[in-house]
Amino acid sequence: MMALTLHLKSVANLRGKGDRVAKVTFRGSSFYSRVVANWEEAAHFNEVFRWPLASRLDGSEMLEIQVYNYSKVFSNRLVGTFCMVLQKVAEEGQLELTDTLIDDNNTSLNTSVTIEIRYQPMDGTAALWNHGEHLDVPDDRDGMFTFETDSLLSGHSRGSGASAKRSLQGSIPTFRKSGKGVFAAMKLGKIRSSKDDYKKDEPAVLDMDDLDNKAMRLAGMLEPDAVSLASVTAVTTNISNKRSKPDIKMEPSSGRPVDYQISITIIEARQLIGLNMDPVVCVEIGDDKKYTSMKESTNCPYYNEYFVFDFHVPPDVMFDKIIKLSVIHSKNLLRSGTLVGTFKMDVGTVYCQPEHQFYHKWAILSDPVDITAGCKGYLKCDIAVVGKGDNIKTPHKANETDEDDIEGNLLLPEGIPAERQWARFYVKVYRAEGLPKMNTNIMANVKKALIGENRDLVDPYVQVHFSGQKGKTSVQKSSYEPVWNEQIVFTELFPPLCKRMKVQIRDSDKVNDVAIGTHFIDLRKISNDGDKGFLPTLGPAWANMYGSTRQYTLMDEHQDLNDGLGEGVSFRARLLLSVAVEILDTTSPEILSSTEVQMDSIANISENATGKTEEFFLFGAFLEATMIDRKIGDKPISFEITIGNYGNQIDGTSKPSWSRKKKDGENDDEDSELIQNSSEDEADEEGGLESVSCTPLMRPVITDRNYFHLPYFEKKPCVYIKSWWQDQRRRLYNSNMMDKIADKLEEGVNDVQEIIKTEKAFPERRLRGVLEELSVGCSRFVTLANKDLNQSGRTKLDRERLKSCMREMDNMSQQAKQMRTQVKKNTVKDKLKLVQNFLLRLRFLADEPQHSIPDVFVWMMSNHKRIAYARIPSKDILYSLVDEETGKDCGKVKAVFLKLPGKKGFGPAGWTVQAKLELYLWLGLNKQRKEFTSGLPNGFEEVKAAKTAPSLHSVPPVSLVYNMKQVFQLRAHMYQARSLFAADSSGLSDPFARVFFSTHSQVTEVLSETLCPTWDQLLVFDNVELFGEAGELRDDPPIIVVEIYDQDTGKAEFIGRTFAKPAIKMCEEHYGPPRFPPQLEYFQIYRGNCTAGELLAAFELLQIGQGGATDLPPLEGPTDFERGPIIPVPLGIRPVLSRYRIEVLFWGLRDLKRVNLAQVDRPRVDIECAGRGVQSVLIPNYKKNPNFSTLVKWFEVDLPENELLHPPLNIRVVDCRAFGRYALVGSHAVTSLRRFLYCAPDKASSHWGSAGEIIVHVDSVEPAIRKMDTLVKLDATSDAVVKVDMLEEESDKERKKKKKKKGAADEEDETDESVLDWWSKYFASIETMKETLRAQEAAQAEVEEREDLEIAAEAADIKCDDPVRKGSRMRERNKEKRSAKDKKKCHAVDAAEKRTIKSKVDELMVYNKELETEYGDFEDWLHTFNLYRGKAGDDDEHALDDDRIVGRFKGSLCMYKLPLSEEITRDVGFDPNMGMFQSIPHNDPVNVLVRVYVVRATDLHPADINGKADPYVVVKLGKSEVKDKENYISKQLNPVFGKSFDIEATFPTESMLTVSIYDWDLVGTDDLIGETKIDLENRFYSKYRATCGISSAYSLHGYNIWRDPLKPSQILARLCKEGKIDAPQYGPGGKVKVANRTFVGPTEIEDENGLKKQTEEHLALMVLNHWEEIPRVGCRLVPEHVETRPLLNPDKPGIEQGRIEMWVDMFPMDTPAPGPAIEIAPRKPKRYELRVIIWNTDEVILEDDDYFTGEKSSDIFVRGWLKGQQEDRQDTDVHYHSLTGEGNFNWRFVFPFDYLMAEEKIVISKKESMFSWDETEYKIPARLTLQVWDADHFSADDFLGAIELDLNRFPRGAKTSKQCSIDLIRNEQDLPSVSIFKQKRVKGWWPFVARDENDEMELTGKVEAELHLVTAEEAEKIPVGLGRNEPDPLEKPNRPDTTFLWFLSPLKAIRYLVCNRYKWLIIKIILALLLLVMLGLFLYSMPGYLVKKLLGA
Repeated sequence: MMALTLHLKSVANLRGKGDRVAKVTFRGSSFYSRVVANWEEAAHFNEVFRWPLASRLDGSEMLEIQVYNYSKVFSNRLVGTFCMVLQKVAEEGQLELTDTLIDDNNTSLNTSVTIEIRYQPMDGTAALWNHGEHLDVPDDRDGMFTFETDSLLSGHSRGSGASAKRSLQGSIPTFRKSGKGVFAAMKLGKIRSSKDDYKKDEPAVLDMDDLDNKAMRLAGMLEPDAVSLASVTAVTTNISNKRSKPDIKMEPSSGRPVDYQISITIIEARQLIGLNMDPVVCVEIGDDKKYTSMKESTNCPYYNEYFVFDFHVPPDVMFDKIIKLSVIHSKNLLRSGTLVGTFKMDVGTVYCQPEHQFYHKWAILSDPVDITAGCKGYLKCDIAVVGKGDNIKTPHKANETDEDDIEGNLLLPEGIPAERQWARFYVKVYRAEGLPKMNTNIMANVKKALIGENRDLVDPYVQVHFSGQKGKTSVQKSSYEPVWNEQIVFTELFPPLCKRMKVQIRDSDKVNDVAIGTHFIDLRKISNDGDKGFLPTLGPAWANMYGSTRQYTLMDEHQDLNDGLGEGVSFRARLLLSVAVEILDTTSPEILSSTEVQMDSIANISENATGKTEEFFLFGAFLEATMIDRKIGDKPISFEITIGNYGNQIDGTSKPSWSRKKKDGENDDEDSELIQNSSEDEADEEGGLESVSCTPLMRPVITDRNYFHLPYFEKKPCVYIKSWWQDQRRRLYNSNMMDKIADKLEEGVNDVQEIIKTEKAFPERRLRGVLEELSVGCSRFVTLANKDLNQSGRTKLDRERLKSCMREMDNMSQQAKQMRTQVKKNTVKDKLKLVQNFLLRLRFLADEPQHSIPDVFVWMMSNHKRIAYARIPSKDILYSLVDEETGKDCGKVKAVFLKLPGKKGFGPAGWTVQAKLELYLWLGLNKQRKEFTSGLPNGFEEVKAAKTAPSLHSVPPVSLVYNMKQVFQLRAHMYQARSLFAADSSGLSDPFARVFFSTHSQVTEVLSETLCPTWDQLLVFDNVELFGEAGELRDDPPIIVVEIYDQDTGKAEFIGRTFAKPAIKMCEEHYGPPRFPPQLEYFQIYRGNCTAGELLAAFELLQIGQGGATDLPPLEGPTDFERGPIIPVPLGIRPVLSRYRIEVLFWGLRDLKRVNLAQVDRPRVDIECAGRGVQSVLIPNYKKNPNFSTLVKWFEVDLPENELLHPPLNIRVVDCRAFGRYALVGSHAVTSLRRFLYCAPDKASSHWGSAGEIIVHVDSVEPAIRKMDTLVKLDATSDAVVKVDMLEEESDKERKKKKKKKGAADEEDETDESVLDWWSKYFASIETMKETLRAQEAAQAEVEEREDLEIAAEAADIKCDDPVRKGSRMRERNKEKRSAKDKKKCHAVDAAEKRTIKSKVDELMVYNKELETEYGDFEDWLHTFNLYRGKAGDDDEHALDDDRIVGRFKGSLCMYKLPLSEEITRDVGFDPNMGMFQSIPHNDPVNVLVRVYVVRATDLHPADINGKADPYVVVKLGKSEVKDKENYISKQLNPVFGKSFDIEATFPTESMLTVSIYDWDLVGTDDLIGETKIDLENRFYSKYRATCGISSAYSLHGYNIWRDPLKPSQILARLCKEGKIDAPQYGPGGKVKVANRTFVGPTEIEDENGLKKQTEEHLALMVLNHWEEIPRVGCRLVPEHVETRPLLNPDKPGIEQGRIEMWVDMFPMDTPAPGPAIEIAPRKPKRYELRVIIWNTDEVILEDDDYFTGEKSSDIFVRGWLKGQQEDRQDTDVHYHSLTGEGNFNWRFVFPFDYLMAEEKIVISKKESMFSWDETEYKIPARLTLQVWDADHFSADDFLGAIELDLNRFPRGAKTSKQCSIDLIRNEQDLPSVSIFKQKRVKGWWPFVARDENDEMELTGKVEAELHLVTAEEAEKIPVGLGRNEPDPLEKPNRPDTTFLWFLSPLKAIRYLVCNRYKWLIIKIILALLLLVMLGLFLYSMPGYLVKKLLGA
């Protein structure tokens, strides 16, 4: 056995006098020496430390010794460090030396250290282990020093005889006898490097005189009364070696249905491929389909339709559903239409997006039938997935132009390329084995009855679901080892937007097929998208499937488990499959273009392709079985362990074929036997070793009224199973290594959170340590994983995954190192978030996608039935020679809780423990079997099975007999619990706690009616017998289980459970500090997966020695005799108390519900804290006045000094009935009194006089824009004068002038005051809000970028020498990120530029949330406490706490330590009756006018079948209700109401305002869509003055008129008076002084007639707008605003049903009456008329061929319409037979329309269908479409081209036809644009375009048009005719003669044909004929003439 031994002799030449302690570190494991007390010069340690080694000592390794000055109070101070390279030791084996230490700066000190080192390279003798010298290795949880022995630093565990022999095998100090794998005092690797930060910084309280027995507490450093919220970590942080952590949470969370809502808005489509189509969009999720309306003849339809799908399914099922968007062309009732293109994505992808949504993104449509076709168009949509409790924030709408950038806003998750390619996914299915026998169909039973045939085999086939398609293999008849050798091929875009592939083995059946087992393949785990990544690949590998148990009945109650829902409870089968992906080259001709699923057969695969088959050995020992549920009855019980089908006695099937291949020469006659059956003997190569998989039956014994236990006592049954599997342990080893790093990290993160939560010092140090551990762990992984890069049987995925894991871990190690340097006090929380991302990443990497050994199941059987089970992943118990690779529970005792299978385990049944086992498991290769008992608690003898020959030494035992037992007394100090679950209908519980330890249990007393019981009770368990060695028990006590119940008549109801570990004292140890008495700790109580409170308790386990119990520390007797024989928690343990006074402000009660059907009439409030309390006065008549008459009362109480231990304060409301009866109305527990602690005002801040005056200037030119936000904040003591002058205006104006000079197209008209209204203000404000959001985003992006750069820079420093590994992947990502960020930044900059040009409009604040969230719920002095009654709901009952609210108590608390200093009470006007609640208004009833303004609602949930709603507003306050039913808005989900409602109310009786939106229905009652509630009372009384928002400017008239009846100066005077500061002093020159601030501002105001007057109001208003800067009394006053509130529907709790924008003004009736309400009615659209004159066309392409001549020509006409009004389209006449593409028309279109200027939308009202009751209003962008067509007489007209002009911004037309080109459309963004609404008249040439076959735009013509926009009034004055008609007719076009029709005038046509075409030919022919005639005449007359001549006639 290799080992390194260090003898630390002494340290000499130390300076000064003091206690010293040394720390020695080697390979990451550190030991501390004992403390050497009070030595001056030298410290003689004389201690030996020993490290067993797993690998040979490397000459380059280091040993480090650090010497500290030890302090009990402060942190230890480092004296110096000695580091030594062990090269010489490695060579010579021994070395003795004296050397000097060096300090932090690496300078040598005088101090020297003397040591001797030995290295023993070969196997030594075991005797060396008996030195007793080595220390137990501390689990240096990073300086938190949680050492062994339940967080103690132990010395030489005296008196534990064999303790030194303990094999230190275990979770944290993981050592093994075998001498293999010892790295680690931390589960992995070394922890502190050269300097130990923590020693410097953690204040340690160690009294180290006698280190052997004393130790550090878990959190080491607390004051005596401190507490660690150790909760989970304390119990589960295992200090020892032999036990592993219990799992706290019991209930499986998956598989339970949850509510989901998916909302999809289809906005518009663009660039759809196809000519002149009528598109419809189909939205399909799973099997639900919904359609949009049809838009006619357009390939860029605008829909803006909203769809909502509701689901109630388990999360896994939800996230696997596919969302499919398809565009269909010309669908109608008769035909289904043709598919243009589709887009698919799974719901999980959307849910993973930030905010669970895609907003305004473009989906790329592709054609599934033709994958070579490319993009078929784009569809713009919003998709959001809302689970229960998610609230979706609608992102700010970026400006339109950004969204029109399609490429930049694609509907794809980040990191997925825009151009996705088609790929083939090959799923190869080879074979399966181990299938259950399950032919349960009725025919089989009939057959069996008739013929006696019993072939109960399955007919399996495999079905694969992927991306909405499914494929299946052939069916193999009657086989449970079917062989398919087939492949299923999917064609899908890559990367697919579908995360999982579902592979199912199904049983084919004539009636219905059932699933046998399901396996999900997560594509993210089998691929890597980095630049060194790989395509999805898997296998060939076996996939293990789990599901229901293998006993078959006709109806399998756990069938869901086989479909992959919930955790499988039994092994079902395993399937050999592989997955591969091939990217297709779509250009190659021979490719199949369809995406149909294909099936092929494939070649068989060799036996060894999946690895060599090895024999595995599984051993288990049951050390204890307790907490067995009474319901199981007292029938004998046994436990069965199975792995795969091995060990399954009831329904296992025969072993797999390959296990039969025995060693050569062995006979095969046992082949047919079931190897698992313990009754049959199987010859084994080692001799007759049979498997024993079941413990003997045993009758349970009663523990208490709920639970039994099995009386195992000293005899512990064992089981062992042999099984054969392919040896793929490497996969599990790598997972184990990563899991261990992750566990360590998680533990560290929990610690840091705990430190932050309990506000202890130095969380950043702990975090640095965590990062250090992570970095070391990761690099250790890289070294360990490196050595197995080349092993056989590896699949491609194994190799690629290993590479990528190593890259990731390496990267993570660097990043952790890097981050460690950046962790500062102020960055802890941010860095903690990043560390949590590391944790998620690690867990993701550790999850191995290729299975190897199936999981192990432990079943409790009774009466041959399977009752309850536990499933243990095989990797957790797998053994390895290398320690890091060993499973975390291998060879350890683990507390295992059994649960009910399947759905039975949901809800309450899943919380009760069916049984608790102390179970020891070991799984490894049979050849490593000798190790299997190494981790068992020592002190046992093995009992072999009777049959086996005694000579066989290696046969495993069937039971263990412990001959050593120790007797203990357990003391459970149960102090209190808080925030318990409410289990009774009263909303309280009657809690008691039951403590289980080993086979004993005891209960505390029952405290009735409380959620925060203080039991203050000590439970003593006498004579607890534990088996095993004393020393081991000291380090490894069993856990204590505490269950909290609610006592009911009959049966107690379970509330929750927690675990604890006791502090142990052996009989020879001293009972005294620092370990005893133990401190109280908080333990988190769990109920299923949810927390259900906290328990404050302490536990100690005291060994009873020879002297019996008398030697134990004495117990005090019962002190309080009224409580009977109950022993209180002793003094040393209970907390130290001091006296506090708690003052209570009783204001009133609100909304009390009935109690037992009777109304509450005379309520009273009882306040109780720590047994003391006070009662309010009785409210004599709750209906008349629900407020209390006496406001303040107080009581005194003794509370713990430590705030964390403060008990909760209980508020209860009781109704006093006649005859002295009381009824509990409801209760509320204030868990933390911290926020009510009184803190005296700061001295410095109360003497503000000392500060200089601070002057604030605001330029008088433009009070509207508050640049005041740039005000420099000064602290009180500085004497500066701040001038914030606003000279930006002038520069703005100059800029504008320049712009105008340039004559730029986008000149801004200065806004005319008269057209401005409230809506102008609103839209301007929304714009501002978006800009601020954008600016924030840009700032965020910049910060991120800076961090990225820093990290990159540091990474470069770390690894300059290793360019390959540095990960260009990082760079790529940075690029992507950067481009996105740059974009964001640009937006911000553009916005800023735009802003400077924007016209100045006064603005208000638009909050995109409720107003109260911005102002702390307006609880500045009046708090609202919800009163609860009724049982708390659990998740599955979907009862939210809101349903339990039975009313609200309004009041407040103030708590302070006595005595209080006198200064406070000496203040002027201090009213002693009011205590700390001075200057609080009186609570008499107040009459108030409430004015509710409802602006609009957005994204309402559809209420009608047509996917729309007809909303109207209902406002309710007290008894008054205002319904606005007649003004409902038809078929709108985004209605604009623009209404105000006035209601008079009396506070306090009517203070809850409800604004609801209902859906109007013609027939039946109207449905509630959603409502929002506002508590007006808190607003009314708040110091933030939420009665009427303060606007940014003061004016007497116009759209910004002052709304408050009080003027700013009156408000200011009142605020000064209330705040007890001097009244404002107005000075000359526009100055005002308040407190010590001076404001400067304008003093003039214009009235309606434009006359200027002097006024102080501007000044006063400016002070109000900056009230938060006024010292002492200042706070931010509520500005003029609009708030956005979510609408909720009680029937769909937690899911938003839309949002409403509104605000509320309140005016007390005793002040002057306010003016009339502001007019916010929605703007009426303005009526316009657009006149379009089509003058000419040119270069139109020629479509027709002439019949006679084949010449190209076109019969041109132009069609036009405004978007959304296709039915009103207009056509010109036809220009026939154009041969050049020129057409002359002089034709006028006239389009009247209604237009909303502010929103740039056309408003259309029309009936949706002939059946509609009323018209629906649509808002549509203003776009004009012009198309050019070729007219045909007998066939349909041919579409040639089109252009769409956005009337707000379209390119200016070209002057001439020549200059007009397609660039006008292509580069539309870059060209100057015009708006017809500003320009009124535009004329020019525009191009017509269409798309060719390759989807390229081509020019198909040009049109000369003139657009003229007139208002309706102008149109009436100057009417025009359509076409060329009167009035104002256009002249006839001058068309050439060619443009007639041939069949109207055939002669003309012939003339035209002949003349036009053949003119020259005819001329030539005529000339030729003439010539011929002349020639003929010549020849004819020639002879005669000649004769004449000759004869001379």
